[in-house]
Amino acid sequence: MGRKYVFDFDSTLTRVEALDVLAEMTLQGRSDREEIVNKIQEITNLGIDGDISFTESLERRIKLLNAKKDDLDGLVVELRQKISKSIASNKEFFEKFSDDIYVISCGFKEFIDPIVAEYNIPSDRVYANTFKFDESGSIIGFDETNVLSSHNGKIECLKELDLDGEVQVIGDGYSDYVMREAGIAHKFFAYTENVHREKAASNADHIAPNLDEFLFVNDLPRNISYPKNRIKILLLENVHPAAFENLSEDGFSVELVKHSLSEEELVEKIKGVHVLGIRSKTQVTKRVLDAANKLLVVGAFCIGTKQIELDYAKKKGVVVFNAPYSNTRSVVELAIGEIIMLMRNVFPRSTEIHQGQWNKTAVNSREVRGKNLGIVGYGNIGKQLSVLAEAIGMRVYYYDIEDKLALGNAIKCDTLEDLLNVSDVVTVHIDDNQANKNFIGEREINQMRDGAMLINLSRGFVIDIAALTEALESGKLAGAAIDVYPEEPRSNGEFKTDLQGLKNVILTPHVGGSTEEAQRDIADFVPNKIMDYINSGNSVDAVNFPNIRLPKQNNAHRFLHIHKNIPGIMAHINEVLAKYEMNIVGQYLSTDSEVGYVITDLDKEYNKDVMKALKKVEHTIKFRVLY
Repeated sequence: MGRKYVFDFDSTLTRVEALDVLAEMTLQGRSDREEIVNKIQEITNLGIDGDISFTESLERRIKLLNAKKDDLDGLVVELRQKISKSIASNKEFFEKFSDDIYVISCGFKEFIDPIVAEYNIPSDRVYANTFKFDESGSIIGFDETNVLSSHNGKIECLKELDLDGEVQVIGDGYSDYVMREAGIAHKFFAYTENVHREKAASNADHIAPNLDEFLFVNDLPRNISYPKNRIKILLLENVHPAAFENLSEDGFSVELVKHSLSEEELVEKIKGVHVLGIRSKTQVTKRVLDAANKLLVVGAFCIGTKQIELDYAKKKGVVVFNAPYSNTRSVVELAIGEIIMLMRNVFPRSTEIHQGQWNKTAVNSREVRGKNLGIVGYGNIGKQLSVLAEAIGMRVYYYDIEDKLALGNAIKCDTLEDLLNVSDVVTVHIDDNQANKNFIGEREINQMRDGAMLINLSRGFVIDIAALTEALESGKLAGAAIDVYPEEPRSNGEFKTDLQGLKNVILTPHVGGSTEEAQRDIADFVPNKIMDYINSGNSVDAVNFPNIRLPKQNNAHRFLHIHKNIPGIMAHINEVLAKYEMNIVGQYLSTDSEVGYVITDLDKEYNKDVMKALKKVEHTIKFRVLY
């Protein structure tokens, strides 16, 4: 008895309406082509939504087409390139279940048969219209005796077929739903991968944004284990719209929120969310992680990850990615600009002229060429700044707690004091480790040259603001540029700092990495890491997790097992796999002091009970299957 599956063709099996494509081809070179194509599309939609009779829709379109029999070969070639993405990736289902699959379409057998034949669906299970041609091979009409050429013809066609068992209809239009409405189909799936027709979707038993969803609901063989539309992604703090586009395009369900959420709000919102995207203001606390019942990944669309409880996330099996390189250039360019502005005393001159004073003077205005730049922290940003500063003629000194190789002619200082003693300008580029609080305080400022400048584009708490204010007021330092502050507001509005109103001090609102280019780069980099982890288990560049770089999955199922790093677990996992006689294609393991991450690729055929057994392995944190 089993189930029978009835597929529509246009905009379901293919991404397009075939007659629209035919029109684009046959009207090539005509000045009114666009106008006619739009007209044909309009008539197509009226027919699909049942607003005009289907017969009328067909007649009117064929008249406008101006097509010949020979054009149909070209159309088939075009349509082969336009198979729906998730249909093409699930060929196995069509091959295995071809005896139970029917195509009922108001399109035409002449172009449907050759396309579906490649999916193991024979011509005798394709029900569609046929063209009429004149002697010269021009398309002049269609077979009007075919039930599918008349209004609601799909109902008559399915009735005549009189199929046994449960009948499920999959299509994009209202003309597919009517088979369910008439009571001759048991379920209607509105297929929205290519086009979302409200009239069909609002009447559907189930909305299928892709074939994976349809196969998942019916527990049928499919290309991916869990439909991407069921994976919920929450993006906060107005991350760049390209991130939303990248993730949505890959098929995930994405929600974008413009601001950060408080702990209370996030605890509510995180339930059912698989991926959380944040910037620096959202705090991912233990309480948030405890409430996150489905969370797999946190993506930090910035460099810093101090706002996330990294160790606790790891214990929960939640992987964290950030964007360590994306805004490097933006920060470096701002630093270069501020070095020049401070040395030239530009801001005091600019303020004076804004207030109507003309004060042309060279006092305290110096070139940067030949001056000493001290870079505190020689990481990605420090190194790139070193290269650019040297290119404009500065002598570069650097200090880092780790042993870092000098670029160009940069000179390594063994102590922070050595660097502070020698520098005309000191710029700070260190990380958000709490041990760096007041890294530059009163003592360090006193070790700086009289009349030197200080720049901070790293973290607000690394400079003692009170000590800096005093040094600027006393004239010990001749200027400063500050982009980050110990306390920063959650959203735009009023802000106070002791540095306001001081001479030759450039204040910016944490915009060091905020350029269109950097935000765009982050919006590409972080989603790629997220998608790679969700889709294949790849953990390269994870901040808090053992890194595994994986080969491409080949015709195998992939078991991902995250567990506490306790001796003997790996042996236990392999014991389970041996007990179920699993054929291992490849196995990859990486551990750190707390967790182990093991990935096993296996032959497709196996007893599904093995999954329950692996979840029960003691000290398992998370387990999932990919195929």
